Amino acid sequence: MKTRFSILIMGLAIFAFFGSAKPTFLAEDTTLVINKIKIEITGVSTVGKYNCSNTFSKKDTLFLNSNKKNNFNTEIKMSDFDCGNKIMTKDLQGTVKVKTFPNSTVTITDVKQFGKNYKCNLTFLITNKTLKYKDFILYSSDKKVEGSLNLNFSDIELEPPVKMAGLIKVRDEIVVNFSLYKN
Repeated sequence: MKTRFSILIMGLAIFAFFGSAKPTFLAEDTTLVINKIKIEITGVSTVGKYNCSNTFSKKDTLFLNSNKKNNFNTEIKMSDFDCGNKIMTKDLQGTVKVKTFPNSTVTITDVKQFGKNYKCNLTFLITNKTLKYKDFILYSSDKKVEGSLNLNFSDIELEPPVKMAGLIKVRDEIVVNFSLYKN
């Protein structure tokens, strides 16, 4: 009888201890605060590499592991891209049809922690073409969260620029880098 009573007391003590403990499988809300964005388009032509970028302020907060705001949406003014020289900048603006499509849009939804990085769904609208990526990885460092898309001009129904009667040709492949700077 004494043994059963001891086991019962011990069981109640263990239940009280573990029963009041907070479950470890539920992550607490965390936030990702963004204050600046940089978009870079890089590629190669017959005369070398090029890098066109657009950096702008955008303040937003994402709530991870939460039903609160867990998406990020921003418009990118295509006329604000700078390629380092006026001719290349004008060529980029002509290629992406800035007068017809002045803005592109990046939408990031369903952001979740993925180790020390993040996993999300990414929608990228450029010209009149929408590209969707599920489980897109955003790599995290102390100052920013970043990801890259490898595209072809043909993916977005554009022709790579050709200049000087074909002497200067831009390759079809481009890389679009997204950098979201943390607060």
